[in-house]
Amino acid sequence: MSVYQPTLKQLQYLVALHEHGHFGRAADACFVSQSTLSAGLRDLETLLGVVLVERTKRAVRFTPLGNAVVAKAHRILREAEELSDMIQSAGQPLSGEVRMSVIPTIAPFLLPRMLPRLRRERPHLRLYLREETSAQAIESLHHGRADCVLLALPYATGEVEKETIELDALFVAFPKDDPRDPPAEIPPEAIDETRLLLLEDGHCLKEHALAACNRPELRASATMIGTSLHTLVQMVDNGLGLTMLPEMALDAGILNGTDVVARPLRSDSANREIALVWRKNSPRSEEFRMLAEELRAG
Repeated sequence: MSVYQPTLKQLQYLVALHEHGHFGRAADACFVSQSTLSAGLRDLETLLGVVLVERTKRAVRFTPLGNAVVAKAHRILREAEELSDMIQSAGQPLSGEVRMSVIPTIAPFLLPRMLPRLRRERPHLRLYLREETSAQAIESLHHGRADCVLLALPYATGEVEKETIELDALFVAFPKDDPRDPPAEIPPEAIDETRLLLLEDGHCLKEHALAACNRPELRASATMIGTSLHTLVQMVDNGLGLTMLPEMALDAGILNGTDVVARPLRSDSANREIALVWRKNSPRSEEFRMLAEELRAG
């Protein structure tokens, strides 16, 4: 008796619907019409003889079996991608498509510095960039939507390989002429927890900053409000408090045109590790090590 084997395209449709929870958005993500995606999923259910998705006018709900199939489909699609990667990596290294997720506290500061040289020296590399929070980026990596991730450690990444790009020191930023402005480094105990502004949840820089200070009361008192480092700088410039910034943002000129000054944070852990990570045992590991070297050179 022959058993029907789902196609990769049908599994892609199923995974997209699970991710987006809406037939129209899933179809857009797969670059097909909604009717094509819907028909593909109905064919899949009919040929398997099971219901994977409960369809109503207001919601899309996956059955328990549907959720289990989606989890397996992620692994199958990732293996298929790695097969293609293995074939591609046998040719010219650092060529073809590389999908890289980058976190927002790195992307606007490191990428402008290194992309022009990378385009010039690696003309056959097509680097597709996607800005995501650390959690989103790691999920994209393990689900096969990203080939590698540029992020800041420590962070829970799961089973990955990594190459360190650089260590990025943390600074305390506050309004110019602040009476509490110290002459050099700022010790963590000198930070006024009632004035501290940090990025909202989802940004690992917040955790790095709090860990570097090693003051539990900061977590309870700090205002988690900023959606970006540029927003935090503008708030500090308007006298609303102080914040913490990475050195790469300062080097990129984030304080230009403001009355904000920055001093190094005096702490043994006052830095974050900028690293490129990828799935463990990826067939393109050597390529990603080469890419990390290119990023270091930038």
